[in-house]
Amino acid sequence: MEGTHQFVIPIYQRTYSWTEKQCEQLWNDIVEAARDQDNPGHFIGSIVYIEKELKPITEVTQYLVIDGQQRLTTLMLLLLALAKASSKQQSTEVSANKIYNRFLFNNDESGEEKYKLILTQSDKDTLINLLEGRELKEPYSINIKNNYRFFEGQIKKNEIGLDLLYEGILKLIIVDISLERPQDNPQLIFESLNSTGVELSQADLIRNYVLMGLDIKEQEKIYKEYWYQIEESFSQAQGTEVFDAFMRDYLTIKTGEIPKVKDVYSRFKEYSEQKNTLELVSDIRYFAKFFCNLKFAKESNSKLNQKIADINSVKVDVAYPFLLEVYSDFEKGRISEDEIIE
Repeated sequence: MEGTHQFVIPIYQRTYSWTEKQCEQLWNDIVEAARDQDNPGHFIGSIVYIEKELKPITEVTQYLVIDGQQRLTTLMLLLLALAKASSKQQSTEVSANKIYNRFLFNNDESGEEKYKLILTQSDKDTLINLLEGRELKEPYSINIKNNYRFFEGQIKKNEIGLDLLYEGILKLIIVDISLERPQDNPQLIFESLNSTGVELSQADLIRNYVLMGLDIKEQEKIYKEYWYQIEESFSQAQGTEVFDAFMRDYLTIKTGEIPKVKDVYSRFKEYSEQKNTLELVSDIRYFAKFFCNLKFAKESNSKLNQKIADINSVKVDVAYPFLLEVYSDFEKGRISEDEIIE
C-alpha cells in the first residue's frame, strides 16, 4: 500500500462482503501478534493484482485486484480508524499524518487518483466519504460502515495502545503476486484461486467470466447497460441462490439438458465459448426478466400473475424452463393471453 499507486476493484468483482465476524478475527490476530514480542509476523493470505493498463509515467499506476479485495478493504478501514484515533491522542510512534500519507492517500494527486484503493459500485463512494470524513449518503455499503464502526469501537475500548496496535498491523505478512500482461491470464488465475472455496457462487463466477476477458471500456459498458440490470432484477432475493437457479434454468433452455447445481459454471463456459458477449448478456437479461416475474410474481397482467402465484404456491420450480419459453412466445405474440393463462 506504500508508494504512489492505486489498487482498483474491477466492476465484475462482487462487492465488499466481510462482516464483523471476519473483522473480529483479524483484530484478534493483530492484537495477539502485537503482544507477542517473539512473533515476527502474522500471515493473512495473498493479494493478486495486474497492471490495469500502460499509463504515462506522470500518472498514478493502477492495479486491478484479482484476489484480496476483502483483506485490502478491511485493512484500509482499520488504518483509517487508527488514524482518526491518533489525531485525538498524543502518540510517540504513530501519527495520523503518517498513516494517511503511507497507506491511505496519494498526497500529490487529485481526483480519484488521490486514493490508494478504489472499490466498485456503491462501495466506492462509501469508502471515499469515510476517508474524507463526510456523511454517508444512501445508498451506502452497510458492511463498510459497520466494519469501520467495529474497529472504532475496539480502539475506544483501549485494550491495546495505539502504538502497539500499529506495531501489530506492521507485522502482517501477505504473499504479494503481481501479474504481467500479456503473459498471465487473470481469468485462469482467478478460477484457480477460487476453485477450492465456497465463498464465490456460480453467479459470481459467471459474471466474472463474462466480463473479465473484455477491455476496460467494454467491461464498463456491458456491466452498466446489461449485467447491472440483471443483478437489480434479482435484488429482491437474499443471496445469490435465486440467480444461480435462473442460470441453471437458462442453460436448460439453451442446451436441452439440466446441469447439476455445482456444474452450472462449467456448463456455462462450454455453452458461451463461441458466443458473442453482447448478444449473450442481452439474451440472459431477456430471460431474467421473465424468470423474476415468475419467481417474485411481478407480472403486470393481473390474470397471468394470479396463475404465477398459484404455481409458486405449490412450488413447481421444475416447470420454469418450460414456462420461460412459453413466456417468450407470449411476449413475441406467438400465443395469446388466453393461451398462456391456459
